[in-house]
Amino acid sequence: MAAAPSTAAPIKLPGGVSPLRAGQGHSFLWRRLHSLTGIVPVGLFLIEHFFSNAYATKGPGAYTKQVAFLSSFPFVVTLELLGIWLPILYHSLYGFYIWYRGDSNIRDYPWAGNWMYAAQRWTGAIAFFYMGWHTWHLRFSGVHILTYPAAAFGKVQLEFHSPAAVAFYAVGIFCASWHFAYGLWLFAAKWGITQGPVSRRRWGYVCILIALVFMAVGAVTMHSFMTTPQQPVEPAASELDSFTMR
Repeated sequence: MAAAPSTAAPIKLPGGVSPLRAGQGHSFLWRRLHSLTGIVPVGLFLIEHFFSNAYATKGPGAYTKQVAFLSSFPFVVTLELLGIWLPILYHSLYGFYIWYRGDSNIRDYPWAGNWMYAAQRWTGAIAFFYMGWHTWHLRFSGVHILTYPAAAFGKVQLEFHSPAAVAFYAVGIFCASWHFAYGLWLFAAKWGITQGPVSRRRWGYVCILIALVFMAVGAVTMHSFMTTPQQPVEPAASELDSFTMR
């Protein structure tokens, strides 16, 4: 028996997104560049930064020598601008754009991938504002530590005089460590390095270990700054004379 035709108005379906043809669209390129800059150079800079700060565990003298070594590079400001700050700015701003264009609903769809997506965005946002605050206080306010490396240890110690600043540093280190480690996992998946669920799961265990190592190094470094007697922040007379003679 034939069914009577429905009198309901037809449902209008959205047209969707037109498929990309060869040579059209730049989203794929920008996303791959975003993924790459998270590893090189931003990830390498993060590794170097954690390593250099870990010299604080050997005392103020060792930390001063490391800061002096880094500040001795020729064209250090240009190297930082092109090799660190501009890549970080691109990676951060495009990451915010991806977050704005993306969709994460962990209440209705509490899947592991959805949680990871949300965690990666939030840790990236917190790490971005943490780096901005950290850089401004240490590099662009007060004593210029690249000019007077001996003041660097004491200047960092001043950051930990406030419990709120200590908490912010701890959260910032945690977020930066997680964001980088999970970024390594995403990079390997996006670039076809890990293929299949088994290799991705194994690489995930390695990335968790990497995050834990970074967090541990950051915690030990913070402890060294906080337990060492306060070091002088004002440049020593010998440093002032050395700078005047240049």
